Order: sequence, then structure tokens, then C-alpha cells
Amino acid sequence: MNIVVLSGKGGTGKTLVSTNLVKYMKANYIDADVEEPNGFIFLKPAIKEKIDVKVKVPFIDKDKCKKCFKCTEFCRFNALAKTSDKVLIFDKLCHSCGGCKIVCKFDAIEYVDKKVGIIEKGHSEGFKCSRGLLNIGEPMAVPVIKELLSNLGGELNIIDSSPGTSCNVVNILEHADAAILVTEPTNFGLHDLDRAVKLVKKFNMPFAVVVNRVTEKYNIITKYCSRNKIEVLGQIDYDKDIAIMYSRGELIINKEKYLNIFKALSSKIKEKWL
Repeated sequence: MNIVVLSGKGGTGKTLVSTNLVKYMKANYIDADVEEPNGFIFLKPAIKEKIDVKVKVPFIDKDKCKKCFKCTEFCRFNALAKTSDKVLIFDKLCHSCGGCKIVCKFDAIEYVDKKVGIIEKGHSEGFKCSRGLLNIGEPMAVPVIKELLSNLGGELNIIDSSPGTSCNVVNILEHADAAILVTEPTNFGLHDLDRAVKLVKKFNMPFAVVVNRVTEKYNIITKYCSRNKIEVLGQIDYDKDIAIMYSRGELIINKEKYLNIFKALSSKIKEKWL
């Protein structure tokens, strides 16, 4: 069972929710926010394995290239560009489709490996932890996400998603069985929650909402969920103690009053999806 924890916008608390749920439920943790993974700060796993993530990018043999520029005409991503006397390669734009090699009549193009990130795997108190880390300066996170999620297995896995509703999130949702949408009771939170709800519905996936930083139990988010018949799994109060613990890299379930929140969340998740 793969449960993805996502949000329409960044900073709503999806890592807070996912890491504490993992610890309470003894599930496996997968940090798929590969551009800025921070779940390991809280779970502190012992890293046992590191795997390079590589993609294929074109290399042009200048001796074979006849400057016909068929490859630049073919490339829709502008990874290959025509100049007066050569072809320039912008490998960060390459999607590794292989088309440029196919259209080259002079066999001047080969594909070589390029490292774009790493996967780290380890253990923390009896459950597995893994995360992807995109190399600094690399614009495309999808290859790292795909490698990270390629062999999840049949256990209970909680996936800490990238924020937003971009192609990164779409690729993560392709591996999920259910979704928890974490948001906050603000206009920005509501706007981006609505986008996330529409995205999850396109996958025909069961989902529910967790509201973070709550000052009033009946708020802009609970009203939206009530109108749209969306279940609210739970609400987490706006609490200075939570912010202090989070800033120290501590799991909030270490305090009894917050432990009860995740005990209730866990019970509802098991009842709905497990």
C-alpha cells in the first residue's frame, strides 16, 4: 500500500505529517521531494546504500558530423542548437528520447551517461527510509523520482511528495494507492488545495485532507471540504511548541498531546485504506 502525502503548495506541513505518521505506524518512508528532501532530519536513519541516478545525453563525434543539422531540426526540447559551424548540446534540456541519434544519417551521435542525482537508503528504528537527491543545478527531477519509486514493494509505504501540482507530483501519484492532502486554513492554502484535489481526482484515487496550523476548528478549509464532500482526517493546531520542536529536528509525537493526534490519524487511515 503506497500512501502519498502531498500539498498544493509548499510549507503546509506535509513532511511534518508524513514523518510523524511513519514513526507512529512503523511504515516505510520515501522522501520524493528530491529537490529539497528534509525528512531524514527528523527520522535520522542510518544510511546503508547510495545509488547514482544517471540519464542518457547525446555526444557528437565531430569527425563524423557533416553539419546537416537534422538533429537540431528534430529536437523539440532545444537540447541541440544550430550555429554557423557546429551543433551545441544543452544536456540539461535533454529528455533522452534518442530521436537525434535516429535521424542522424552519419552515425555521429552516441548517448553517454550523465549523473543527475543519488538515491540514499537506510533504516530507522525498524522501518526503511529512502530519499532522492537531485544534483544542484539540474532542472529535471523526474528521473530521480522514477528511480526512487521503481521498486517500492508491497509493504506500507508513506511517500513524502514534492509540493504543488507539477509533473513531479504527477509522476509520484502514478505510484500511489491513496493520498493525504495537507493544507493550511488560508486563502493561498485553499486555492492550492483545490488544484491538488482536482489533480488527485483525475487519478480516481481515494484521498482525504489534513489541516495544519488551525486556530479555529470550523475554518475556510473545513467549509470547502464540507461543500465538496471531502473527508477531513484531522486538524493540527497552530502551536508554538510544534514550531520549536520542528526547528530542532524533533518528531512532535514525542509529546503526548501531539501523539494523540497521530494516533487518531493512524486509526482513520487503517479504517479507510488498510
